[in-house]
Amino acid sequence: MNDVKNADPKRKAGEQLPLAFSHDAATGRDDLLVSERLAAAVSIVDAWPNWPSPVVILAGPVGSGKSHLAGIWKELSGAEIIHPVAGSDAAVVAANGPVLFEDVDRTGFDDASLFHVINSVRENGTSLLMTSRLWPMSWPVTLPDLRSRLKAATVVEIGEPDEELLSQVIVKLFADRQLYIDDKLVLYIVNRMERSLNAAQTIVERLDRLALSRGTGITRSLAAEVLNELGNSGSGD
Repeated sequence: MNDVKNADPKRKAGEQLPLAFSHDAATGRDDLLVSERLAAAVSIVDAWPNWPSPVVILAGPVGSGKSHLAGIWKELSGAEIIHPVAGSDAAVVAANGPVLFEDVDRTGFDDASLFHVINSVRENGTSLLMTSRLWPMSWPVTLPDLRSRLKAATVVEIGEPDEELLSQVIVKLFADRQLYIDDKLVLYIVNRMERSLNAAQTIVERLDRLALSRGTGITRSLAAEVLNELGNSGSGD
């Protein structure tokens, strides 16, 4: 017996349906599944523009939901995306309205440029949201004035998703694809997958594509095959 039911028998192979937590998917506030680990970050986004400081940093591991929250805030605030490197106009953009700097620890920045951005935000009453896998004290900052500015920022940590949240995410991702999955199969996947929202998205996408290509439902054996391919097979049943 199949472990999942396709609510739309007219779906065709290769059909693209929206995925939550991807850059191309719906990133609205209503699409966000809130758990305890996300509560503080959601609260700070919802509180804008009444932030405790003009600079807010969301810090958390890959796949923790930082980009989803940043996308919600960008839509809410009308923020412009910046990359503070030498020769950029990031500070000028920051003087005219809210700005967003994502993946700080991965994309890198120029100390002086980021310092000027923060000063511009403070002087002009705008806002800066940054996202990072690392806390700002771990960023490779050599400019003392910039380090001082970062210490004054509001840092909100996002932890790794727990089993409950991952289960909810997987159910939602399948539902977005018009698929409704058995709770036991959800638990089977969650107990064997990498604990990240990105992993959940990848698994659901691969399962759906594989099932469509083979003309079958999504079963435990199919899930095991995908998990093994991704190196998330775990142990035991």
